[in-house]
Amino acid sequence: MDKPVDAALPPRPAGARTVEQRNRVVIRFAGDSGDGMQLTGDRFTSAAAAFGNDLATMPDFPAEIRAPHGTLAGVSSFQLHFADYDILTPGDRPDVLVAMNPAALRANLRDLPPGGALIVDTDEFTKRNLAKVGYADDPLAEGSLSAYTVHKVPMTSLTTAALESLGIGKKDAERSKNMFALGLLSWMYSRPTEGTERWLREKFAKRPEIAEANLVAFRTGHAYGETTESFAVTYEIAPAALPVGTYRQITGNTALAYGIVAAGQQSGLPVFLGSYPITPASDILHELSRLKRFGVTTFQAEDEIAGIGAALGAAYGGAIGVTTTSGPGLALKSEAIGLAVMTELPLLIVDVQRGGPSTGLPTKTEQSDLLQAMFGRNGEAPVPVVAPRSPADAFDAALDAVRIALAYRTPVLLLSDGAIANGSEPWRVPEDEELPDLGVQFATEPNGPDGSFLPYARDPETLARPWAVPGTKGLAHRIGGLEKADGTGNISYDSANHEFMVRVRQARIDGIAVPDLEVDDPAGDAEVLLLGWGSTYGPIGAAARRLRAAGHTVAQAHLRHLNPLPANTEAVLRSYRQVIVPEMNLGQLAFLLQGRYCIPLVSVTKVAGLPFGAEELFDRLTPLITAPQLQDTDQKEEVPA
Repeated sequence: MDKPVDAALPPRPAGARTVEQRNRVVIRFAGDSGDGMQLTGDRFTSAAAAFGNDLATMPDFPAEIRAPHGTLAGVSSFQLHFADYDILTPGDRPDVLVAMNPAALRANLRDLPPGGALIVDTDEFTKRNLAKVGYADDPLAEGSLSAYTVHKVPMTSLTTAALESLGIGKKDAERSKNMFALGLLSWMYSRPTEGTERWLREKFAKRPEIAEANLVAFRTGHAYGETTESFAVTYEIAPAALPVGTYRQITGNTALAYGIVAAGQQSGLPVFLGSYPITPASDILHELSRLKRFGVTTFQAEDEIAGIGAALGAAYGGAIGVTTTSGPGLALKSEAIGLAVMTELPLLIVDVQRGGPSTGLPTKTEQSDLLQAMFGRNGEAPVPVVAPRSPADAFDAALDAVRIALAYRTPVLLLSDGAIANGSEPWRVPEDEELPDLGVQFATEPNGPDGSFLPYARDPETLARPWAVPGTKGLAHRIGGLEKADGTGNISYDSANHEFMVRVRQARIDGIAVPDLEVDDPAGDAEVLLLGWGSTYGPIGAAARRLRAAGHTVAQAHLRHLNPLPANTEAVLRSYRQVIVPEMNLGQLAFLLQGRYCIPLVSVTKVAGLPFGAEELFDRLTPLITAPQLQDTDQKEEVPA
């Protein structure tokens, strides 16, 4: 399980400065959307990663593009959990909350446990800012924060005073206060500073005066921690014992982009991304646009339909066609996905799920597109569905999805989500020999008995049709959305042919080779299985650790391949008296599994735009696994022979 939670920052007498060892800490930076909280959190995360800690992050962006300054709608936060052991989630609640204004305090205080540390920028607690978020009195003065260890720091004025000699304007000086906060927290948690200073110089190389301002603000915050009596304790979290290798911090979107590039390198094919920017998938387009030297072409289309149309055209031309989107964009792409099913061309469709329906919650996470991915097209149009479980796993999931697309000549849907896309964790960079061979054999010769080319002839093992690059001599063939005749690919309205082709397309997907479902059951005698998919992996794993520590025997399994399901899925489900499926939707995976296998499942759901917390899931699962009917082992179902 997650190790016991350390008490957060106890008060110490002035002058009694000590260094304490901790195994873990959760820090949340919160402020206005213009306060640079994402940048601050990202830089602190980079320092933790460089130090060798295991880590997980959860950025939380405001949905409003330009919310009024100092309002609840404009609050942006970044939560980081780092530790000296393997962790699975960004943490349920922060041990330390850095609140840059009253709105950040009001929006996040409910998550800070009693005894937690609260660091506030007192300069922002003006009557006007307090009134914007409904504070009648200043909470820093009227005693309502007595349950917390409060550190009142005039960050804005200290920053502007430190920068006065540089001749920086007041507005630019105030923008540097996030670096003051970063310096202070870096001192508190003994983080190395060299990497941040180097990064600041590089980022603002073209504006050296801004680089110097941020460096001075960062050093001022660090020096404030060293000299003030407000902070009597510093903390150290040792590096984690991770498997040997080269590591870097990575977000899910970046890992996914790298997986696509690696697939291009391993297949020897060019990569073409046709995409329309949409939150939270846009960073994949941004990242791939920087990787042209690896044979990547990116096309920012005028709309979702143009994006997938261009990607499908690139696939027809012999490239790895990729398109990226989020929920409402996937709906717009549905007809073109059906065209890819009919033409049987390899295509990767990435859906970074967010809260819906319609525009919904564009900056929040959800897992509510599973049924759309499975069935959201007209006609019988089956496609494989693959889902990464974490930010780092997005690299492997992308490689796996492209493998399936190339080998079986099919569009593949990869279901990421906002928590994976924006979250980050350490990623072990794979060695070249660890990457799969994705080599493809294009059709080069006629394959018909009369010397003609049959574009819908089938590979006997995969049922994939030949992939012929346009312009190859003697391999001219039809392409399009109307039903194809078996073998020749000619347009056909014959009912018997249509049924045959529908069943062959389904059989091709059903026959895709995917690994068996693995079960984590340390005791070997669990009667309850926790089953998840996508980003619920971390919360389910952390909750399972807590349940086992509380004396409950539970098993855990996680699905990467949702269509087709692993061959042993039914056998695994029937091996347990109770199967519980936590999902960030209203029970879509549970619905699919119950319909397919006629096995009763317990669905635990959440659609709040936020991932499950480990403690939250532990509390919801405990009464389910201790129900009286689970104690009668004589009723356990056996797997049919």
